[in-house]
Amino acid sequence: MSESCLFCRIVRKEIPAKIVLENEHVIAFRDIHPKAPTHVLVVPRTHVATLDAATDARMLGEMQLAAATIARAEGIVEGGYRTVVNCGADAGQTVLHVHLHLLGGRKLRWPPG
Repeated sequence: MSESCLFCRIVRKEIPAKIVLENEHVIAFRDIHPKAPTHVLVVPRTHVATLDAATDARMLGEMQLAAATIARAEGIVEGGYRTVVNCGADAGQTVLHVHLHLLGGRKLRWPPG
């Protein structure tokens, strides 16, 4: 883990977050600047800066499975939901710790951005 990484600090519980799911692989918490009624960040416990730097398929799969679990718990499966992983500054990644956005609870437009 990184000492200064915001998400590593949340994983270590040094910074409070509204946690919605936690297991041995990931921690998921509500985004502080939500873009939809349900906007949850799913973060692996292991520090990996970007999707491009990721090499662990299991970690990435655990993130997606956690998002699906949360979507069911939030009641947004029937209407639909989106998962997004931004990679790099031009894509909108502001925290250099790979993370998945779970968005739902309203109609989402396409294309995004």
